[in-house]
Amino acid sequence: MRADMLTSILNELNGTSADIEASAVISTDGLMMAALLPAGMDEDRVGAMSAAMLSLGDRTATELARGGLEQVLIKGDTGYVLMIGAGEDAVLTVLAKPDAKLGLIFLDVKRAAEATTKLV
Repeated sequence: MRADMLTSILNELNGTSADIEASAVISTDGLMMAALLPAGMDEDRVGAMSAAMLSLGDRTATELARGGLEQVLIKGDTGYVLMIGAGEDAVLTVLAKPDAKLGLIFLDVKRAAEATTKLV
């Protein structure tokens, strides 16, 4: 039931922008809770990397006196990876196209993370 509700949030998020290619909700220990990923993309790998990056980002923000972590953004040649905490126990990871309108995506992802927080 909870997985279905999380998948529904991801479906809505992915539908808000053609720039969003994939999304997933992952526990902070790296376990996939719900995902809408392209065929052939390894869920376990996405989960483990997302949890590790969020943890490292949190520690970096703290160690460098930047306050509480809000998000981790990675830009590559073929697009973006955005990670945002969804409550204490989960992370919302989004893959976006290289020409994505990040302001709108940040807004949509923040809204989805707030909805996810209520379920995890």
